[in-house]
Amino acid sequence: MFTRPSLAIEDFNYHLPDERIAYTPAPLRSDSKLLVWDKAIIAETTYSHISDCIPPNTTLFFNNSKVIAARILFDKNLLNNNEEEIKNSTIEIFCLEPTEKYTPVLLAMQATQKVEWICLVGGAKKWKTSYLEKTIQYDNKNIIIRAKKTNQVDGKFLVEFTWDDATISFSELLTLIGNIPLPPYINRQTTEEDKDRYQTTYAKEEGSVAAPTAGLHFNEAVFEKLAAKNINTEFVTLHVGAGTFMPVKVDTIDQHVMHAEFIEVAMSTLDCLIEATLESNIKNPVIAVGTTSLRTIESLYWLGVKLISLKKEQTLVNSSELSLAQWDAIDLAHLNITKQAALSALKDWLTENKIEKLIAKTQLMITPGYTFRLCNALVTNFHQPKSTLLLIIAAIVGEQWKSIYEHALANEYRFLSYGDGCLFWIKQ
Repeated sequence: MFTRPSLAIEDFNYHLPDERIAYTPAPLRSDSKLLVWDKAIIAETTYSHISDCIPPNTTLFFNNSKVIAARILFDKNLLNNNEEEIKNSTIEIFCLEPTEKYTPVLLAMQATQKVEWICLVGGAKKWKTSYLEKTIQYDNKNIIIRAKKTNQVDGKFLVEFTWDDATISFSELLTLIGNIPLPPYINRQTTEEDKDRYQTTYAKEEGSVAAPTAGLHFNEAVFEKLAAKNINTEFVTLHVGAGTFMPVKVDTIDQHVMHAEFIEVAMSTLDCLIEATLESNIKNPVIAVGTTSLRTIESLYWLGVKLISLKKEQTLVNSSELSLAQWDAIDLAHLNITKQAALSALKDWLTENKIEKLIAKTQLMITPGYTFRLCNALVTNFHQPKSTLLLIIAAIVGEQWKSIYEHALANEYRFLSYGDGCLFWIKQ
């Protein structure tokens, strides 16, 4: 067991004025400003010109997870002591992730007639009946949807959803009854604009309850400029959980429990990453678009290291057991495995198990002092004070994060999910 970082979370605090928070998106995705840092601020531009800041033969890795309409509202009639209806009240169910029986996420989204999710419930004290019910009209027929609490653990609820139409999947049902879950600080109703703009243009794999926001700035015109400069694009999947919104409530970061999230990476994408990280291709950088892509790519290295470690211990790992715990990167760092060896071990394991797409869970937590194994740069937004995301920035730029954020605040950059962003080159 190796030393956990006991950094004081207060050291990663800063004052974020309300007027610097972007509550709505920029007129065009690529209009958002972009600050470029390489040991110092070296450029200030917009995302429409990001290709000018990246050398040819670079590979950008994007998170193609799609935000689901995870907020479901049920109207509940409240009763007085005489069992008479007195008013309507709304109970909100926020789907966080499917239960183990319905994982991976794709299985839950394709489920018909019944599925179970771990949820947050707004107005849970008002939910006194065995189930909630609503009826919708679709394709000239009525569909009855019911939600039933089956258990409660650590403030979260296990909710079983049932519906009486076997031709409709849970994915389709959410599009009919759910709402896109905007970040909690955007305290307003979801608009038609949000349905489009709080989703990347390349979103494909359903499962996130928050957008991988660094990718919100990329549109077709930006991708065309990248391609024209021979800059490659690849896609990984990390289904963003609600934990990304959760503030760190402990004094030191070693006491914080990092949320676990599902990642999905195709064998072909792993091959591209192996090619990009060959020593002979050292001038071909790997750039993660978003902290979710960064954590996915770095997790691949540590999953490979973990497999090597377990093999030495003659421990077999089946396809449902491969996962990365919060501090595995610290506990395994002494092994000094090369990136090629780690990625090859992961590829060999997939081949042996006849798996074309890696599906695993990662709790990887990146804090100052972390050594980046695969990523050479990060494209990301400006993050909330005292957040695990800000710790990632500090891991890249050190104490300079304070002056960078002060510069951004002074120069009217827009912060958080709908805001502007940065391109940080990682010191190698």
